[in-house]
Amino acid sequence: MIRLGKSSKYQKLWQRFALGLGLLTVSLMATGASYSSNPHKSLEDKISAALSDGSGAGIAVTDVRKTEAEGLLEVTLDNGLVLYATESGDHFVVGDLYAIRKDGLVNLAEEKRERERVAMIDGIDIGQMIVFTPDGEVRDYITVFTDVTCFYCQKLHREVEDLNNRGIEVRYLAYPRGGPDSDGARKLATAWCANDQQETLTQLKAGVTLPVNDCDEAPVVAQYQLGSAMGVRGTPAIVTSDGQMIPGYKPASELAQILGLD
Repeated sequence: MIRLGKSSKYQKLWQRFALGLGLLTVSLMATGASYSSNPHKSLEDKISAALSDGSGAGIAVTDVRKTEAEGLLEVTLDNGLVLYATESGDHFVVGDLYAIRKDGLVNLAEEKRERERVAMIDGIDIGQMIVFTPDGEVRDYITVFTDVTCFYCQKLHREVEDLNNRGIEVRYLAYPRGGPDSDGARKLATAWCANDQQETLTQLKAGVTLPVNDCDEAPVVAQYQLGSAMGVRGTPAIVTSDGQMIPGYKPASELAQILGLD
């Protein structure tokens, strides 16, 4: 047995060893922390590799979250697709995830989409919308992606007064069905560029021919892109204040019921 005195060369060797051991421990801890900062890295890599088309343009995972379902993770891809995977990443399904609750079935995937729609619409300055506001109390509102050449958009617009009388504010966003370079897009721009936007939009939806005014300030392209990102494929597309998407026309009375106002 070697006894280490204060001047022992062994003591100096021990100190160096201890210092090196301490540095190694810190290094390993740091390395471990860097790996544990993303506990789903293995799952992300496995799913990205499985979905890659082999051309090098693989699909990346942008977000992984726990779900109410034990053992299932919600995985969001960079193309917007959401799938549900086991924690190992060995299995996944594409589709909506439902929860069985006392009051019935709840679509958890749709709840996520509703939150996303609210966030996206909240990101738009209301000054960029054409808004029809009730004279009295605003009890709720709907946001409508619209096109002036759409029959059911015209039909819904004829019920704006009824909606306002029920306390429902109508906020319009432009969504030209023919795309941002269409005649419909130019007509929508004419409404957005007008001094009296509400009256101009009303006239256009009534079939009145007006001079085209496609000003640079018209947000038609940006709103069309927003609608496409939100999954709008036709008009009218109605989004409630809590993010529910209603594809197509609904009469004022039915919309009031959906909003819980009747």
